[in-house]
Amino acid sequence: MIISEIILIAVGLAMDAFAVSICKGLSMKKMNWKKAIIVGLYFGIFQGLMPVIGYFLGTTFQSLVTKIDHWIAFVLLVLIGGNMLKEAFSEEVETCNDDVDFKTMIVLAVATSIDALAVGITFAFLETNIALAALIIGVITFILSVIGVKIGNKFGAKYEQKAEIVGGLILILMGFKILLEHLGIL
Repeated sequence: MIISEIILIAVGLAMDAFAVSICKGLSMKKMNWKKAIIVGLYFGIFQGLMPVIGYFLGTTFQSLVTKIDHWIAFVLLVLIGGNMLKEAFSEEVETCNDDVDFKTMIVLAVATSIDALAVGITFAFLETNIALAALIIGVITFILSVIGVKIGNKFGAKYEQKAEIVGGLILILMGFKILLEHLGIL
């Protein structure tokens, strides 16, 4: 997997954290850079850590699934992307607050990074450099989360749904690309 593909996946994965960051910024009366950096650190660290965990799970079971690994990667990425699209069009209203205490942020960080665990499994099947991938994912998520807090504070919820849609589409397209490459079509 080339770096540009990892960057695209990182952007796709970061969209959940970006959307929650917008929500955090939306609930701030005045922009608080300290809170924005805390939000970015939680999301960036967890988003970077989860693919590593998934990678080790994937390498553990890789010998059992090598003949169908491209199908697994395809299904995981399409399911994750599809779920992001579903959430983008959901009528469910998210409650926003600007709390950045440990209990609040740990729950949000885990919830927004579960999909990165599944992508880590995909990385194992594709023999991706996991250290580089995790670093790129973590840094991009950190940056987009801090930007998300600022955007939320400045513009409100205008970009939250669009971020979810873009992230979902990126992951679905990457899933199709992986499948088509392994089938020899691309």
